[in-house]
Amino acid sequence: MSASPLRFGAFLAPFHPVKEHPGLALERDFQLIEHLDRLGYDEAWIGEHHSGGYETIASPELFVAAAAERTRRIRLGTGVVSLPYHQPLMVADRAVQLDWQTRGRFMLGVGPGALPSDAMMLGIDPLRQREMMDESLEALVPLLRGEVVSRRTDWYTLSEARLQLAPYSRPQMDIAVAAMTSPAGPRVAGKHGLGLLSLGATTDAGYMALGQAWAIVEEEARRHGQVVDRRNWRLVGPMYIAETREQALADVRFGLSDWAYYYTKVIALPFKLPDTFEGQVQALTETGFAVIGTPDDAIAQIERLQEQAGGAGAFLFMAHNWADFPQTLRSYELFARYVIPRFNGLNAGRQASMDWVAANRDTFMGAGRAAKEKASRDYAAEKSRGTA
Repeated sequence: MSASPLRFGAFLAPFHPVKEHPGLALERDFQLIEHLDRLGYDEAWIGEHHSGGYETIASPELFVAAAAERTRRIRLGTGVVSLPYHQPLMVADRAVQLDWQTRGRFMLGVGPGALPSDAMMLGIDPLRQREMMDESLEALVPLLRGEVVSRRTDWYTLSEARLQLAPYSRPQMDIAVAAMTSPAGPRVAGKHGLGLLSLGATTDAGYMALGQAWAIVEEEARRHGQVVDRRNWRLVGPMYIAETREQALADVRFGLSDWAYYYTKVIALPFKLPDTFEGQVQALTETGFAVIGTPDDAIAQIERLQEQAGGAGAFLFMAHNWADFPQTLRSYELFARYVIPRFNGLNAGRQASMDWVAANRDTFMGAGRAAKEKASRDYAAEKSRGTA
């Protein structure tokens, strides 16, 4: 196995059709993360949204706190805290508390805010959101490093602000910046020495941007005297897998069109989707945006993304609820059984042992037969001497 295996996990916005019971939908989110924990997945990231009716978790920190009590080893992150919506000291304080409550399993994902409707309700100009995210990080990162911060902007003021607790994770917790297709996320990540969450890695524009994304991170890191690590780069994309492509297509009839309606009629995908189920499947799969197929299709997609990116540290499912819950759990299980071992060399020793034994089968079987024949002769000799 590689010394630095590829990590796997899920990014839960989450997506919940408005026709479903909201409490039961949240409970399924918790059950999904428990399932991922049992299967050995590495990470789960939880979103923050305040409008649109579909993405219903308003406080990823609250969700992470509850999920941490239900799980043992999976790491849990905010995917993401929308920094313009929050005072930086409050973000830092909550993050450190979760770092302690989870004993280092917490990850802080940050971004400018995904939905313009959220920003509009708060009186925030969407054109200012990325600038505000950078202004927040100018205070947030030093606070998490134990520094005292005094800073004034047109939207927050800090006066000798400091945290009461040092982070549990040393030297600091895992922090990642959301990125879609523009260079804004990579620039900020490099400037502050943080990781990157490429949420649009499988869109046409996002896929093409992968070739330059980490170069921008490294360039900005050099300019600002920071150190960055490709292992802290996560690529996100939607997948659904089953034993066969036919079964996968049958399963996603359950919820794909609901998701497509939200993404095309309420918010906006960077491309259009047809109104028919068959057209939606074709558009999503032929563009490379999504996988609806088998473990082999999932392997090919990850290999494609890794080659384009030049290597990243993790791949995260964009959780989507295209299939009903039992089939969704099965999809994650198939991925854990047949895809993760392929990338992390989990069976390299087993395969080498099998190949070695097969190559020397005649020698080994001959030795085994000779040993049995000798045992029979020895027994016969002992019996003839009367000692057996």
